[in-house]
Amino acid sequence: MVTMSDVAREAGVSMMTVSNVLTGRKRVGEPTRDRVLAAVESLGYEVNLTARHLRAGRTDTVALIVPSFHDYFGEVADRIAPLVEAGGRHLVVERTSADARTEMESLSVPRLRMYDGVLLSVAGLHSDELDRVPTSTPIVLLGEREVPQQFDHVRLANVEGARLATSHLLERGARRVLALGASVEASVGMESDRHAGWAEAHRAVGLVPDEHLVAPVPDFTSAAAYDAVSRLLDDGMPFDGVFAVNDTVAFGAVAALAERGVRVPDEVQLVGFDNLGVSRFVPPGITSVDPGYDVVAATAVRLLEQRMAGGDGPHEHVTVPVHLVERGSTRA
Repeated sequence: MVTMSDVAREAGVSMMTVSNVLTGRKRVGEPTRDRVLAAVESLGYEVNLTARHLRAGRTDTVALIVPSFHDYFGEVADRIAPLVEAGGRHLVVERTSADARTEMESLSVPRLRMYDGVLLSVAGLHSDELDRVPTSTPIVLLGEREVPQQFDHVRLANVEGARLATSHLLERGARRVLALGASVEASVGMESDRHAGWAEAHRAVGLVPDEHLVAPVPDFTSAAAYDAVSRLLDDGMPFDGVFAVNDTVAFGAVAALAERGVRVPDEVQLVGFDNLGVSRFVPPGITSVDPGYDVVAATAVRLLEQRMAGGDGPHEHVTVPVHLVERGSTRA
């Protein structure tokens, strides 16, 4: 393997001069610079960027660690990437499949040394487990779980978003609103928060939320939502509104209703959550809660940049506001 010493000998200069040419740290005369670059070319010398970065105490790389690359997480990654790149760093995206062990492995000391900072969307780990994570590398957490105070945290207004979606359906005449993908069993997480918002919206107008209308959806996929709604229709479960915990679940519900000849929004109105880019193209256009992707991305990157720059102020726990985007799946 060709070394920097070989380049220096070939060019007739010191190793420090070769280093200065390759890093640009100090100005080197044009003739000397040309000799060094010619030696690099003729010998086929390759700079070991990893070693250089480790010696400099930085890698110029940020990790975004998410449960999946689909739906909400894909939208967030699309917005985070240009912000990280604008700061002169590369973005590496890892997937955990919402597995707590994989999340913890991604926060191990050897893995953290690969990055200047980490953005982790927490789906499996609990607060007491996160409490044991080393904080030598800047880490900003995303997601709905409660996290220790020693981390910056960006989360969505999940309860408020679910309340907003359900209230929209109730205001437009729905009285039996299915909470599709929510859960009465989960104590933490997205499905729990969105169940809470669904229930609060009913109580706000004097209605008792009917827990029989809470229909879990495994993996929050369109196929699972299609199966769940099909079973409810087969069982004769009456409902005139659907609050789907995400747009992907909403797509499955729309397909099941259409197959049975149930008209949306004439017979059943529907609201999703996430406002995916494709949602306006799924007939009749999905009314959806927009989670504020741009604000999530900008806030997460701002907090991480502050920590990577050496900021040691109080950690921020930010809840990003949401808003409703009305389309054809609810009545005007």
